[in-house]
Amino acid sequence: MAESKFGSAEEEIAKMLDEASKEAEALKKEMLLEGKEEIHRNRQEADKDIRDRRRELDRIERRIIQKEESLDKKAENMEKKEQLLHEKEKEADKTNNDLKLILTQQLKELERLSGLTSEEAKELLLSNISQQIRQETALMIKTIESEAKEEADKKAKNIISLAIQKCAADVVSETTVSVVPLPNDEMKGRIIGREGRNIRTFETLTGVDLIIDDTPEAVILSSFDPIRREVARIALGNLVNDGRIHPARIEEMVDKAQKEIDQEIRELGEQAAFEVGVHGIHQELIRLLGRLKYRTSYGQNVLKHSIEVAHLAGVMAAELDVDVMMAKRAGLLHDIGKSVDHEVSGPHVEIGVDLAKKYRENKDVIHAIAAHHGDVAYETIEAVLVQAADAISASRPGARRETLETYIKRLEKLEAVAESFSGVERTFAIQAGREIRIIVKADEVDDLHAINLSRDIAKKVEADLEYPGQIKVVVIRETRAVEYAK
Repeated sequence: MAESKFGSAEEEIAKMLDEASKEAEALKKEMLLEGKEEIHRNRQEADKDIRDRRRELDRIERRIIQKEESLDKKAENMEKKEQLLHEKEKEADKTNNDLKLILTQQLKELERLSGLTSEEAKELLLSNISQQIRQETALMIKTIESEAKEEADKKAKNIISLAIQKCAADVVSETTVSVVPLPNDEMKGRIIGREGRNIRTFETLTGVDLIIDDTPEAVILSSFDPIRREVARIALGNLVNDGRIHPARIEEMVDKAQKEIDQEIRELGEQAAFEVGVHGIHQELIRLLGRLKYRTSYGQNVLKHSIEVAHLAGVMAAELDVDVMMAKRAGLLHDIGKSVDHEVSGPHVEIGVDLAKKYRENKDVIHAIAAHHGDVAYETIEAVLVQAADAISASRPGARRETLETYIKRLEKLEAVAESFSGVERTFAIQAGREIRIIVKADEVDDLHAINLSRDIAKKVEADLEYPGQIKVVVIRETRAVEYAK
């Protein structure tokens, strides 16, 4: 049984091997067939790709050939154009030479006819052209200036009129003397004292001249220092009311009056800052601001002037949409140097700048103080507004008083500036120096020169003189035609 099973197993194995061999042979043939098909397919794709590339190369080659043909044609056209240009250049050179010859002949003929050489003719022509250009320039300047002035004046007048309408101020009333009323004339003797000891003590302590004259029931205090005069007025008033007048009492009353004035000065500074609406000013600047109550300029109270300038600058700043508070602050402090200018040497502008720097004011305020008289160039709109407001406040009617001698000197200087120009015959300063009229020589100054002369005189007045407001310069040229009937 084992042998029979072994034999059947061998047969089965042989059968399986034979089947496996057949399957392997069939699989091999199938794989060979698939490989041949894949190779054939790849070959077809490669042939197609090669054909496509050849077609693309043929197309590129045809395009290159076309471009070469086009370039050849362009090169040929360029050569033709160059040849034409050479011919035209030759013609142009010939024409140019002919023109030069003709011009030379014409110049010689012109020189012969006019009797002038070419250089003399050039000078004459340049002179005529220069004169014509000057005339046209003068006309153009006049037109531009008139247009600009009309527009600027219209806007400026509108802004300034609004500012002035919103700001009212008192007329000048300050003097250099104060009058103290007395209950009776017997009080004059008590004020003088035995052998004049009371009046001497009073004048020594206050630094004020006490004038006792025939004026009934009144004595006069005279001093150019308003603070001293006010201290003396208060002290004398207290002494008169008290009735006890002797050197010790005088010293006591003067000391008391000095303390009252110091307190009043601080209150005046605080009130001015509050009235303008400016806050955060250093207390020492507040005190100096109050001192301006007792300082005058051409009879104008400087504290009232500073408040007025602050209001005007603020109104104009609001119209121009710039920093209103900065303009008010600068306007209020612009004359702060005048509070100590009799104690510190130098112009009040420099003193004010030093004080503002010392107490750490804003740099724009310092610049406005420095520039409000035009000593430095303007860098901010607020500085320009402060300068304009200062001029308005100083030049308005009733703002300032001026001595006759100073007034005459100012008019003489104004006339001297105008007379320094050639062609001026006579000058007249009118309207308190607000206008100057210049009569020129008609044979030396023509109409266009008169326009330039008025502008030049105005520029020199601005540079050489100091004055409030503005000065109108009018140049008058009279033309007369005279003939005699015989």
